[in-house]
Amino acid sequence: MGYKNVTSVITDMETDRFALAAAIDLARREHGHLDVICLGVDRTLPGFYYGGANAVALREGLAEAQERALELERGARATLEGRDLTWTLHAVAAPMSGLAQMLAHLTRLSDIIVLPRPYGEGRRHEHEAIVESELFDASVPVLVIPDGAGLPDPIGRIVIAWNESHEALVAVRAALPFLKQAGDVNIAIVNPPPHAPDRSDPGGALSQMLSRHGVKADVSILAKTLPRVSEVIARHLTDQGADLLVMGAYGHSRIRESVLGGATRHMLQTAHIPILMAH
Repeated sequence: MGYKNVTSVITDMETDRFALAAAIDLARREHGHLDVICLGVDRTLPGFYYGGANAVALREGLAEAQERALELERGARATLEGRDLTWTLHAVAAPMSGLAQMLAHLTRLSDIIVLPRPYGEGRRHEHEAIVESELFDASVPVLVIPDGAGLPDPIGRIVIAWNESHEALVAVRAALPFLKQAGDVNIAIVNPPPHAPDRSDPGGALSQMLSRHGVKADVSILAKTLPRVSEVIARHLTDQGADLLVMGAYGHSRIRESVLGGATRHMLQTAHIPILMAH
């Protein structure tokens, strides 16, 4: 098992350059194929204009998005030419309202999607929409690359944020190619519930499953000494000197995470190392 079908979605050559570089690196290491979707987004709001102006605005907005997609394609081509891997570029224009369905169709057969962090300077609403589309609509694991970060070679230490959830288990399975390559793997559990099925050996079953794949993992039981679970995990990542975090995404609804915050959103906002997440 490996990442033979690697995809990246770019909307800006500057803000997305670290994610594109990581996608190139991953596809090259895995001897896989890289698909780059050069996405021009039409932000025209249907119904905002009145009379015949609405149709004109929609037509002009889509034309601008198509030109933007072609501009991104030219930039990506210049970056990829001469690289020792196979790649394909897709110049795509789409309205914000149809973004999720279109991306899900284009990327549903990918093994992994490499994307920039969706929050921070220079990020627009579509960055968040792209991450959520891949996780929820395409059901593909996402590797999020923070600004200034890359994919370590080799990957020394991976931390798994484990909470017994379906999302976390899906993420672990998606991360197996990375876990097999890592020098060390740590299973981090924050405040394991006292009445959980594995209360006598938290993380033991996951550790056993990984060992059968040739992955030796140690377990860390962490007390929730900070207000957020994500803050405890973030501190643990620093203590461990981790190169990659593996975690489930959006254990709560997206609306609840957006309004109230949550571990997924907070980690995406603050992490300085790559995160592999799945839902």
